[in-house]
Amino acid sequence: MLVAEVVTVTDRLTNSYDVMVLGGGAAGLNGALMLARARRSVAVVDSGAPRNAPADGVHGLLAREGIAPAELVARGREEVRGYGGQVVDGEVASVDRDGEGFAVRLADGRVARARRLLVASGLADRLPDVPGVRERWGRDVLHCPYCHGWEVRDRAIGVLASGPMSVHQALLFRQWSDDVTYFAHTMEPPTAEQAEQLAARGVRVVEGEVAALEADGDGLTGVRLADGTVVAAAAVVVAPRMEARAGFLSALGLRAVEHPSGAGEHVPADPTGRTEVPGVWVAGNVTDPTAQVGNAAAAGAMAGAQINADLIAEETREAVAAHRRRLAAGAGARA
Repeated sequence: MLVAEVVTVTDRLTNSYDVMVLGGGAAGLNGALMLARARRSVAVVDSGAPRNAPADGVHGLLAREGIAPAELVARGREEVRGYGGQVVDGEVASVDRDGEGFAVRLADGRVARARRLLVASGLADRLPDVPGVRERWGRDVLHCPYCHGWEVRDRAIGVLASGPMSVHQALLFRQWSDDVTYFAHTMEPPTAEQAEQLAARGVRVVEGEVAALEADGDGLTGVRLADGTVVAAAAVVVAPRMEARAGFLSALGLRAVEHPSGAGEHVPADPTGRTEVPGVWVAGNVTDPTAQVGNAAAAGAMAGAQINADLIAEETREAVAAHRRRLAAGAGARA
């Protein structure tokens, strides 16, 4: 006879957990799913402000192509809860060491303890200070060709130089359109090698500071320069500075550092997500700024499995020590 295990749980934060997951995007929820299926007590704390909220859909995610970001999160939460995990709405204010574990304090004053932490708090995009960029971010102001290139294919695409990867972005977006313009804006002009690459690929270079993006109704129409010239564009690519949401880890001595790409900052970790602070793992954009949803989810699954293995190793050591004590006590009694 098949017996189903029924798990009943509420989302009210309790005193202690095996693992607390800080951040409820793809990385955090997939990590929590792995841990809940491993029969760990796990709580996900999420502020409800995902990085991809402005996007119409998630792309490049097998079997979920084009799914709305909010729907993906809702499904993930339901799956975690289905295995007994908790998903708690809240913002993490600080994390402190508490004996062998951690004390997590939320902004509203609630405190819970955990033996291990999985930090999947993501990052914040610091956008160029150009009128129109923030207003149209996630619609026709873009950053990733693999996330949005198909949707703007064969259209006039402008690339606003705003970071060390901007030339690379222009060369990438050229794969989706033969009408790509690189706006040097306030950045240094392309090097001789970069200029040759852009010319060879048919990417036009426009010098001069960009004053604003122009739109007609609900669609972007062009890029206006400081001298008043308007260059037609149906989409504009920017390179935001990507900053890890990790300030609450400072009391543990764990801080974000500059990413090797120069595009922002991240929390360093080994390939499994283990950080230099014992008991703390990271996954998703907080450690890998360029990770798409699929990569972030996979990293969360890896970290969740590694955390469970680490807890098993600890529990095995404790069990062996207790076993030896019992044997020693029995031998003493017989003697």
